[in-house]
Amino acid sequence: MADETPEREAMDFDVVVVGAGPAGLSAAIRLKQRASEAGADVNVVVVEKGSEVGAHILSGAVLDPAGLNALIPDWREKGAPLDTPVTSESFKIFGESGSVSLPVFAMPPMVKNHGNYVVSMGNVCRWLAGQAEELGVEIYPSMAASQLLFRQDGSVRGVVVGEMGIGKNGEKKPGYEPGMELNGKYVLIAEGVRGSLAKQLIAKFELDKDRDPQKFGIGLKEIWEIAPEKSRPGHVQHTFGWPLDNQTGGGSFLYHMSDNQISIGFVVHLNYKNPYLYPYGEFQRFKTHPEIAALLEGGRRLAYGARAITEGGYQSVPKLVFPGGALIGCAAGFVNVPRIKGNHNAMLTGIMAADAAFDAIAAGRAGDRLDAYQAAYDRSPVRRELYRARNAKPLWTTFGTLLGGIVLSGVDLWTNTMGFSLFGTLRHKKTDAASTEPAAKHRPIDYPKPDGVLTFDRLTNVAFSGVNHEEDQPSHLKLKDPAVPISVNLPVYAEPAQRYCPAGVYEVLYEEGDGGPRFQINAQNCVHCKTCDIKDPSQNIVWTTPEGGGGPNYPNM
Repeated sequence: MADETPEREAMDFDVVVVGAGPAGLSAAIRLKQRASEAGADVNVVVVEKGSEVGAHILSGAVLDPAGLNALIPDWREKGAPLDTPVTSESFKIFGESGSVSLPVFAMPPMVKNHGNYVVSMGNVCRWLAGQAEELGVEIYPSMAASQLLFRQDGSVRGVVVGEMGIGKNGEKKPGYEPGMELNGKYVLIAEGVRGSLAKQLIAKFELDKDRDPQKFGIGLKEIWEIAPEKSRPGHVQHTFGWPLDNQTGGGSFLYHMSDNQISIGFVVHLNYKNPYLYPYGEFQRFKTHPEIAALLEGGRRLAYGARAITEGGYQSVPKLVFPGGALIGCAAGFVNVPRIKGNHNAMLTGIMAADAAFDAIAAGRAGDRLDAYQAAYDRSPVRRELYRARNAKPLWTTFGTLLGGIVLSGVDLWTNTMGFSLFGTLRHKKTDAASTEPAAKHRPIDYPKPDGVLTFDRLTNVAFSGVNHEEDQPSHLKLKDPAVPISVNLPVYAEPAQRYCPAGVYEVLYEEGDGGPRFQINAQNCVHCKTCDIKDPSQNIVWTTPEGGGGPNYPNM
């Protein structure tokens, strides 16, 4: 394809929001609420790369309604899909053949779930989209924001969306669409974890200067329909321990929903050292635990998906504002790791950014820094919550899951409720990619063969994510140096991309007569989790947006 910039139509808005997740939709709703209260007119557009709102939303999820209470206080009367309140909960340490229950009464108040709801965040976002459209927000699904646009002074003025019809060879196909420029007085980036535009903005404006490296986990999830007599709507269970060893952070979640369905999932912290570790294999092995196998017996799997999770917390939140816009939700990283929750914080930060943007527009401003949003965050309950939980992740990393994760972090969370910490503020010292050690320091892990009933091979499960991409397009998974996977990652790290990807995107193939192994990228399988962009030890893989509408099509994740 030629290098010249294509001619594109342009549309101007007051605010452009990238991403129709809980943060982006909350920001859009809040902007329209403020405009209605002031008798003003603010035009807002939300662009979403998924085929529909909710198609790319994956979360556990137990929802703290704090964000929804602040945004739409009468959400119950308006039919929000929060119909399964938490009724009971348990915390367990798993061994290979049994478990030990931890006393719920002794758990720090922060991690308890009374007053929360078991939900599908995909369905919550679909409902929020309906609320936004009723207020006049324009929502464009299947519109991937692939490029940032800048003013002459360097501030962000908008994004390019909807470019389609470029073939694998880089040439324009018949029916090529150059996309559109969506320009805004302010642009709010709500892409979720490790978004491609957010990554560029953090680097360009040094938003992570003087911050700790961001930390991540990968969450893998299945939805099952189980036997009616085993269903306990509103019951919430979390476990530590088996099948992970003490030095590998992570654990499971199991949430009983309505209609005899459960959300069952497994999280592996991506700072693991052993390149032979296979997060998807750990999830499948977890389901063979006697307690889990008994629950799933006679049931059937309905859906599968995976998503990276921001885990750095307080120490890793970047500066939130840049000239012309702001980062909101998981684009900045507001997940509280010990609570395993971030949706409420995503919504609250969307509200704060919207307030700052509305006030700026009302004052006749455009394209500057929304410093009022940064100030609002600095004094907000979001920052206070993350501050109280700031040492949990570093304690797990330093002391291991059982001692650090349960005992020390529990003590720290209790003391933080009283306003102090015995540990001060512990730091995240290196990236998850840098945590990966050479394969020579570790032994391969033998994972059992899937049985097709309780456990499944990776590609079979990917079919239950509804994933699809237009095949004749350039791969959205870019290699900075195509030689690195075979020349560096394979001999040094046993090429962990074969294992850390939850969708079987990356393969090392050995074929007769071709002189050696080759690295293959099956971009069609990608569920947009971004783990490759995070965990590749050589930082050689760059995740970019494919054509809009591509990726998973989650029904109710």
